[in-house]
Amino acid sequence: MASSFGERVKITVFGQSHSAAIGAVIDGLPAGETLDIQAISDFMARRAPGRNPGDTARREPDIPRILSGLVNDTTCGAPLCAVIENTDTRSQDYDALRDIPRPGHADFPISVKHGGYADKRGGGHTSGRLTAPLCFAGAICAQILEKRGIEICAIATKTGDIETAKAVGDSVGGIVECTATGLPVGLGEPMFGGVENRLAAALFGIPAVRGVEFGAGFAAADMQGSQNNDAYFVQNGEIRTRTNHHGGVLGGLTTGMPLVVRVAIKPTPSISRQQESVDLVARESVELRIGGRHDACIVPRAVPVVEAVVACVLLDLMEIER
Repeated sequence: MASSFGERVKITVFGQSHSAAIGAVIDGLPAGETLDIQAISDFMARRAPGRNPGDTARREPDIPRILSGLVNDTTCGAPLCAVIENTDTRSQDYDALRDIPRPGHADFPISVKHGGYADKRGGGHTSGRLTAPLCFAGAICAQILEKRGIEICAIATKTGDIETAKAVGDSVGGIVECTATGLPVGLGEPMFGGVENRLAAALFGIPAVRGVEFGAGFAAADMQGSQNNDAYFVQNGEIRTRTNHHGGVLGGLTTGMPLVVRVAIKPTPSISRQQESVDLVARESVELRIGGRHDACIVPRAVPVVEAVVACVLLDLMEIER
């Protein structure tokens, strides 16, 4: 599996939804960076369930145990490794689904790819559970970036009616918008190592992401050039643009304007309404009702995950430039 991303700052995520633990290894962090461990925990708590009405009933403390890479809470140049124990698994919920792929999940293709040996409990390695170590890595990268004057903030700009969907055993999706400010001009490596290229590739690694756009995005297709172009001007000696349809990136390079990226999140595929599926062994159609504990909407919990991935990519680009 391709469970790593990054060049200078490389992040590897490991574990499965129902394995003993999950975790991350971060290689290439600059040495001498003192981290606020409580701030890391606070960041991860934003992703944990229990804060929103559509959240899963699964409760995990998500307390990372750092095994290496820090001395007195300061990076020492060695790979930073942390594990997060899985303490509230109910693997029996998936016994009846061993040979029946859930619509909207990766159960079917991953079963074929790994000859039926893939761990599909809770989604295995493709589960949203793996966004916990992503948040751990992103919280660290965001702290380092903040010291360099770069701030990252995401919000949910659109969700469906969560309560109505939950009441009928269904789910909804939405959109998360993330902005990064304080970036220098010229980050990125055209053609294929540009900022959009790198961010899009990493953001699509978040389970449930189905679309990524920058600045005006797809709306630019309905504009004329005179509407979409952002006019330059000088403000306090700095070159800026009057509008930001380009979302802070041109030709794969940052322009110094706020970087704006939006991510489309699909509805949670595990729903309790009856669906059609197949029995992979018997090769026959079956009716499926999924039990267990699932989010009616993962958009609120995806907000810090998007921030985390953006932080990881931007720190990597900053270290490459440095």
